[in-house]
Amino acid sequence: MAEQSSNRSGSPRPDPARPNLSLADHAYRIRRHALRMGEVQGQGYIAQALGVADVLAVSYFHALRYRPDDPEWEGRDRFLLSIGHYAIALYAALIEAGILPENEIETYGADDSRMPMSGMAAYTPGMEITGGSLGHGLGIAVGMALGVKRKRSQSLVFNLMSDGELDEGSTWEAAMSAASWKLDNLVCVIDVNNMQADGPSTEVSNFEPLAPKWEAFGWFTQRVDGNDIDALVRAFDAARSHEGARPRAIICDTRMARGVPFLEARERNHFLRVEAHEWAEALAVLDAGRS
Repeated sequence: MAEQSSNRSGSPRPDPARPNLSLADHAYRIRRHALRMGEVQGQGYIAQALGVADVLAVSYFHALRYRPDDPEWEGRDRFLLSIGHYAIALYAALIEAGILPENEIETYGADDSRMPMSGMAAYTPGMEITGGSLGHGLGIAVGMALGVKRKRSQSLVFNLMSDGELDEGSTWEAAMSAASWKLDNLVCVIDVNNMQADGPSTEVSNFEPLAPKWEAFGWFTQRVDGNDIDALVRAFDAARSHEGARPRAIICDTRMARGVPFLEARERNHFLRVEAHEWAEALAVLDAGRS
């Protein structure tokens, strides 16, 4: 939650320009920011951004403690983007959270932009790690959670990863070590959209049944519809309040290109190439869904 210094567990800081926005409103706006960025380049990982927008809305406007005007505040919860190619989605959330200004949307992917096409911590306020090679984020999150715990901090470390990263042995090494260290300040959020560059994730390397695997590795595990905001709120709340001395996993089943049906229907939408006229159509469809 965008935190006021006087209230660590209170409501997000009110935005006088956008009063009383619901989590669904924030999710819609995150999708809109992402589409506008995608139009700048004419292509990109738009389907993932649209699919994970509800997860990001609940993360940034319900679950996380942070200060928009001080992204490196020591008391913040850390949100790690393991999936570097989801950067467009995180930028959209950072813009919505007030950490990045909306007027930088037009610079997306350009030379010297603070929003390169793959996430890089050195460029972007609020970007905790440089993602890219899949399977690294959870290991970094384990080290960060251990460091935060040794500082006796109450901060949580959230790691957003993709189902494609379940193919990587480093992910499971990190999962095992997190349980061994009893990292109850670590929350791993797994975006299961069942799509990667080589095809459906479960056909490339079948990871199901997934929840029992995380449970077997010693994690408090929940599986929810990642496009159901109420279910996400309950899952994030349960992850924060769970009293067991073990890490937490939230498996989120999401739908690629959620909110824009004609993009959802495309068979191969891991990396979308959208025709010039389709961007306006996608925005119109998204807007119509909010009316």
